[in-house]
Amino acid sequence: MRLTTRLDRFLGVGLLAARVYLGYKAITVAEQRLRIKDAPGRRSRHHARSAQGLYDLAVRRQGLLIKFGQIIGSRPDLIPDEYINVLSRLQDQVPPRPFDVIKRHVERQLKRPLDDVFAAFNHEPIASASLAQVHKATLHDGRVVAVKVQYPGIEELVRNDLRNVRFLLRILSRFERNLDFTPIIEEVSHNVPLELDFINEGHNAELIAKNFAQRNDVIVPEIYWEYSTRRVLVMEYLEGVKITDLEGMHRAGIDPQAVSQLVTDAYCEQLYLHGMFHADPHPGNLFVLPGPKLIMLDFGLCRQLDDKFRLGYARLVNAMLTWNVAEMIPAFAELGVKVKRPNDPGLYLEMGRAIMETSRPGQAYADPDLVADANVRLGQAIRANPLTDIPRELLLIGRVSGLLSGLGKHLDSRVDFVNTILPYTRAALDGAK
Repeated sequence: MRLTTRLDRFLGVGLLAARVYLGYKAITVAEQRLRIKDAPGRRSRHHARSAQGLYDLAVRRQGLLIKFGQIIGSRPDLIPDEYINVLSRLQDQVPPRPFDVIKRHVERQLKRPLDDVFAAFNHEPIASASLAQVHKATLHDGRVVAVKVQYPGIEELVRNDLRNVRFLLRILSRFERNLDFTPIIEEVSHNVPLELDFINEGHNAELIAKNFAQRNDVIVPEIYWEYSTRRVLVMEYLEGVKITDLEGMHRAGIDPQAVSQLVTDAYCEQLYLHGMFHADPHPGNLFVLPGPKLIMLDFGLCRQLDDKFRLGYARLVNAMLTWNVAEMIPAFAELGVKVKRPNDPGLYLEMGRAIMETSRPGQAYADPDLVADANVRLGQAIRANPLTDIPRELLLIGRVSGLLSGLGKHLDSRVDFVNTILPYTRAALDGAK
């Protein structure tokens, strides 16, 4: 990538970050010192401008910016509606690359003309996102397939964006000393290269399909290896209702509450029993059929937990759900969550409360006001006894939990978390005896 291109991308991200940050600071200062009366209206307008600015920059520059926008746009439980309305479009409606570019790339990867492999290949993609776009096609034997094509040159763009974001977050941490984004950016840096390896994605899909083989309500597409490479993945074509399409569910006779329960059960089974889990449950990757049945797509970001961590996490969640402090505190430490003063349990207690006390009775997703209160308490506890290490696996599980909470808000989920999760944690722990 040319130096001028790298500089242009850096300046684009930096200027947007500065406008967003300084805009919120200005409103807060005006509210506190000038006692302005229309602060909520100003924030709403700044939300909308900031969301549109991030969307435009992500679409224009693509790469990792789209992935960050997807994450933000998948959290209606925490993020203002102005952001959700704009950034949710990044889940599967990114402007696609021209068909000629995609055709040349597929032919280079498969080392033969497109017509030799496919009897038909739709020029318009059925989905386009941060790293790839997907086309519907038909093989010469009549099988209908989905062809996932990685964008040419995306690896270099992602590497450059990671450097830019890392630098900007380092600057932000100097102004906001209570914010440390290092663990998050390190986790993203570890995960994105895995998402760019479609061979890895295909093997992940097959392992998760094998783990769910005894269930007929969780569906994973079959991978067709004879037509797949590291940058092109050909799989069974599956069609369903997008998991946030409530009108589509209603037309198909699908109960959103039953879908909420199914998704919760599927992820509990993965986390506590299988140890292998799909780690990118944003709405563009989950579809449903009557039954309900859950279709899972995009297995680039998955994680295999070893038994020690899987059981340690089950022990921690079991202790939190029953508020067994005597077991919860050592469970955090055993998982590898380290603090400056290990004999002070205050931070562990606040972490437990932050997880358990962010939903209101009767709703199965985080409430922004409760999250804000929990963050204040958690920030105070971290300042009193700083975190020195947190395992990468726990960060990824936290990301999954956040995306599922956002999905729960879309579905207005009423799942009883305690009575749903406890049987899984206890089954995991009983199975280890």
